[in-house]
Amino acid sequence: MLKATILVVEDEGDILELVKYNLEQAGFRVIVARDGLQALDLLREQTPDLVVLDLLLPNLDGREVCRRIRRSPQTNNIPVLILSALGEETDRVVGFEIGADDYLTKPFSPRELVLRVKAIMRRGRRDSQQQEVLRVGDLAIDPGRHLVEAQGQGIELTATEFRLLHHLAANAGRVQTRQMLLERVWGYTFDGYARTVDTHIRRLRKKLGPYGPLIQTVRGVGYRFSDQP
Repeated sequence: MLKATILVVEDEGDILELVKYNLEQAGFRVIVARDGLQALDLLREQTPDLVVLDLLLPNLDGREVCRRIRRSPQTNNIPVLILSALGEETDRVVGFEIGADDYLTKPFSPRELVLRVKAIMRRGRRDSQQQEVLRVGDLAIDPGRHLVEAQGQGIELTATEFRLLHHLAANAGRVQTRQMLLERVWGYTFDGYARTVDTHIRRLRKKLGPYGPLIQTVRGVGYRFSDQP
């Protein structure tokens, strides 16, 4: 069985070696880049299964790297885990706004990093096994092709946005708390990350356009996907 490949983009040598060592010990194949331009070259050449991305990089910063990953049809489905010293809530929100799937701040626990990476990889395998197309009116959610269409027009979503929409639609009419969504979509329930859900919901509603109101806020509880088109 081929090992999943992870691209680690980090300019600090000690941190790069720490991340690389722990991911390799966990059974992953690791390739590395020390700046943003090198990262983009490796993405084009090798198409890794996941990217661990620092934000403060030479030549091209991590935010722009993440934006370019999301803009390219070749890479827009690759999960991105940001690993950054920028740890304010606004920094995490910006990270999710530009398309990151997860965000971990430095200093970090190598064990937690590996757990986050494994959770992302498990989500990808689980998604590939769910093939039934969900339809709500003119909105179609096809997990087999990782495709969302509205009136025949495709809507581009990140891997996490797609999982979030698919989970909500598969449980249409039932309220999902933020903690439930963290556990079932992100694969963890770390304290302090409930706002992650809110950020993704805002992005998802915006991308769905006129279909955004299908995702309803249940004040003080969480979210519900309408079972009526």
